[in-house]
Amino acid sequence: MATKRERIEAVLAGECADRLPVALWRHWPGDDQDAERLAEVTVAYHRRYDWDFAKVTPSSSYAAEDWGTRTAYTGTLPIGERVYLERPVKAPPDWLGIRPRDATQGALGRQLATVRRVRAALGADVPILMTVFNPLTVARHLVGDERFLAHLRLHPREVGGALQAIASTYCRFVGEVLRAGADGIFFSTAAAASSVMTEAEYRAVGAPYDLQVLEAAADGWLNVLHLHSPYPMLALAREYPVQAVNWDDRASEPDLATGKRLVRKAVFGGLHQWNTLLQGTPADVEAEAREAMAACEFRGMLLSAGCTYPPLAPAGNLLAVRRVVDAPA
Repeated sequence: MATKRERIEAVLAGECADRLPVALWRHWPGDDQDAERLAEVTVAYHRRYDWDFAKVTPSSSYAAEDWGTRTAYTGTLPIGERVYLERPVKAPPDWLGIRPRDATQGALGRQLATVRRVRAALGADVPILMTVFNPLTVARHLVGDERFLAHLRLHPREVGGALQAIASTYCRFVGEVLRAGADGIFFSTAAAASSVMTEAEYRAVGAPYDLQVLEAAADGWLNVLHLHSPYPMLALAREYPVQAVNWDDRASEPDLATGKRLVRKAVFGGLHQWNTLLQGTPADVEAEAREAMAACEFRGMLLSAGCTYPPLAPAGNLLAVRRVVDAPA
């Protein structure tokens, strides 16, 4: 029987392993504010379902916390995220105050402590990914959705300087993540999609900073690009120095098999986290999984959801996800 790493490496090479690898991930509201508790629930979750990798999934707000954001968990967001109470950028000149931060302290240091604890608990054989948000996403958290694109387009000098400060911080952070024991990063971008901006615009204002961070993560053997918004720019995914790509293939074009051909890399996906994992039955989950695996010809893919699934998804559906790769036919 293959190890978890061997199984994933086979997928990355486009080969068949003893079975397709599988993993799901979710948020841990409340626990995600403490390194020890987040590590504890991450390890317990991994052991409960025996996924093929463990993904450290803090609240996305961690990415901007060290620049002065304040958040609270209110239970009102369906995937367990936090509500923003205070953002440091309220007017264009505020971008000039965004400077590089110490990647080993504060919220970033807390994530490093979590990775070290998860690695110590799971040992050397379980691949670990750390969730990292790209600089444009961090900048969006600093200012809020209602101002982000306007500032980006109307005040490129101010925002550009902040993006470079963020990128420099995260270049150092991903190096520390790998030294802490992670095998790679789960690199999430929300703006690399036609539903947000044109590809030409993204190549100008987003891609240069993405590439800085990904190049700093080059020692990782399992770096995954997560394209978060509808109609993702898979042409970028083909060019980026990552080993695999994940997007919401069940809710947005293209489907997983088509995307796999486009990116020419391994793909993670096949399951709809809202319709199927949350609202479906175990039989629905197994049928959707089998369809995705067959469409990808049982190679070059890892079975997962298109994104973080809602914590209210039934445990029986999660067990079905784990079970189906052992008997896919």
